[in-house]
Amino acid sequence: MSTEIKNLENIQNVTYGLKKLFDSAEDFLPLLGTDYVELYVGNAKQSAHFYKTAFGFQSEAYAGLETGMKDRVSYVLKQDKIRLVLTSPMEEGGELNEHINKHGDGVKVVALWVDDATKAWEETTKRGAKSYFEPRVEKDDNGEVVRSGIHTYGETVHIFVERKNYNGVFLPGYRKWESHYNPEPVGLRYIDHMVGNVDWGEMDKWCEFYDKVLGFAQIVSFDDNDISTDFTALMSKVMSNGNGRIKFPINEPADGKKKSQIEEYIDYYNGPGVQHIAVATDNIVETVTAMRDRGVEFLYVPENYYDDLLERVGKIDESVEVLKKHGILIDRDEEGYLLQLFTKPVVDRPTMFFEIIQRKGAMSFGKGNFKALFEAIEREQENRGTL
Repeated sequence: MSTEIKNLENIQNVTYGLKKLFDSAEDFLPLLGTDYVELYVGNAKQSAHFYKTAFGFQSEAYAGLETGMKDRVSYVLKQDKIRLVLTSPMEEGGELNEHINKHGDGVKVVALWVDDATKAWEETTKRGAKSYFEPRVEKDDNGEVVRSGIHTYGETVHIFVERKNYNGVFLPGYRKWESHYNPEPVGLRYIDHMVGNVDWGEMDKWCEFYDKVLGFAQIVSFDDNDISTDFTALMSKVMSNGNGRIKFPINEPADGKKKSQIEEYIDYYNGPGVQHIAVATDNIVETVTAMRDRGVEFLYVPENYYDDLLERVGKIDESVEVLKKHGILIDRDEEGYLLQLFTKPVVDRPTMFFEIIQRKGAMSFGKGNFKALFEAIEREQENRGTL
């Protein structure tokens, strides 16, 4: 298939997706944004220190023995509109220990901010979602929060959070986390998108799930002709809600000569899960510089990537030499361009990582960088002996 035809198909996908999303008479699941992302981790206290030090998150809330929570402890971190919850078990056995034993540290909950958590649960479960828990009201002196939940791919869940009648720091059962140690933020502003890895042949199934159950639409797709190297390949489709605030690319492996990053992820995570969290910044050079100075490791991009950069992407505001120094990737679409860089895995297993992204008009996902990105990941796989 020619590049021109493929590009036309992607534009048609976006047009169809937007028409479906915005022309509907009623959005049965209006989403206001990402409320929080909860990770189950082996040691929440130490993980919180890492995300504060390396990523510039600030202390927000805490729940544990001191607040009456007996089976787990949670630290809540915040930076601009991004909220991470780090949770560890306090007792043997149970769901948390099973999750950590099977997957290592990883994302359990992608919480979605809604105006009506009861209706969100009713609408999604009647369309086929498996309930994680029914709507429940949680109260304290600061008001009430309504939450409900559904299962998605693997053991990942969505929790709907309705907080219009709550004035507390995070949720009932949490207290403000007072901490003397709060390093300066690094400029992370909000979650741009979150990528899920699913097993062979499951991408279309889960895209249909987001379509039928949550009212999302596919806005772009990539096949193994778009996302491949000499050795590995994958396929991906991007699902978006109506207002574009929630975007979930879904990846599955594709046949290649060697093991793809998706296969490696599924092997070590022991199933589908969240591969990476893309966080937006207004100045990627300053953000990456600060993160690297604090010990965050990024994928290496060869210098020859920049040899014909301006010929490929056209005029940009940034210095090519500066971008080259930091290994920042650049891509352009019809709306503008974007800059992006990917960390190495931030956990012991080769599973979860972060993407740092700055959009300067572009609405796409860096298709022109896929080959360079995958080759960088393959170098890491080769070092690990898993390619």
